[in-house]
Amino acid sequence: MPFSRPDLATLINRAEADIETRLPGADARLRRSNLNVLARVHSGAAHGLYGYLEWIARQVIIDTADGDMLERHASIWGVARKAASPGVGNVTVTGTNGAIVPADSTLARSDGAQYTTDVEATISGGTATIAVTAVEGGQAGNASAASSLSFDTPIAGVSATATVAVGGLTGGADIEADEDLRARLLARIQQPPHGGASYDYVAWALEVPGVTRAWVYPAELGLGTVTVRFVRDDDASPIPDAGEVTAVQDYIDSVRPVTADVTVVAPIAVPLNFTIDLTPDTAAIRAAVEAELRDLLLREAEPGATILLSHIREAVSLASGENDHILTVPAANVTHAVGEMATFGTITWL
Repeated sequence: MPFSRPDLATLINRAEADIETRLPGADARLRRSNLNVLARVHSGAAHGLYGYLEWIARQVIIDTADGDMLERHASIWGVARKAASPGVGNVTVTGTNGAIVPADSTLARSDGAQYTTDVEATISGGTATIAVTAVEGGQAGNASAASSLSFDTPIAGVSATATVAVGGLTGGADIEADEDLRARLLARIQQPPHGGASYDYVAWALEVPGVTRAWVYPAELGLGTVTVRFVRDDDASPIPDAGEVTAVQDYIDSVRPVTADVTVVAPIAVPLNFTIDLTPDTAAIRAAVEAELRDLLLREAEPGATILLSHIREAVSLASGENDHILTVPAANVTHAVGEMATFGTITWL
């Protein structure tokens, strides 16, 4: 039978009863009496101790431990919380031919996010493309192409502003959340490393900052080959770009068995569109339906998977406020070829 922590009122009642039992004729329930004060002070202390014991009980179990204690559990098993990673990419600057942009020059976005140039660059033909890295790690350091950045300190012969180049600034990821760390730790315990088992490759991919889900396909490209696909669900697009694929490839190459032929590739995005006649049809219910459909794809979409029509209908029906709906697109289960993966497309409301 599980232990039930007594609340403060129960503890006070117990203390008052204990005092009255041991002091015949005493009334420990009389307000402002010494005995009543003693019962309440004792009960308050006991309630605090019960709370501390309850906290300790949570910390000794991995699936309920708080963040700092979770990190200690993880460290025992050789699992470390993934640190935040900075956004990286190229910017284009303009200016006078021959003007030099020194390495470690600082640029800032309008919201205060800062970036530094990785190398020295010389303007030629009126422009120069320079690699930059966000000063702070995290998704906030990512930026879309054509975003404007400004130099903190003017540079002779160089325009005060720079433009994020094609491809944007990507790769920035926030520090790993407690639940993600907990899931990796439990997987490490339940599936001990076997020096190249299928789940080892998934675990290695998930150790790279920003990677949230990964899949492994043995022998997809022939005997002795291993194909790994992954996504970054917390980014604007879950499908990784070339630089993010390279980061995972490099990391897995550093830990994989020396004889394994490993290829890391991004899933091929296949947007899944919906056409829905909703009853009642309000902005709030539309938003709830979209949230449920996005959650469905987060749970069930993976390379080569089939998205079941019945699950799509169920997701729409689960939306708060929905009473009825007619789903016309898709009209059947949505299947995907090898490497293809459903991503959220658009919703057409009828």
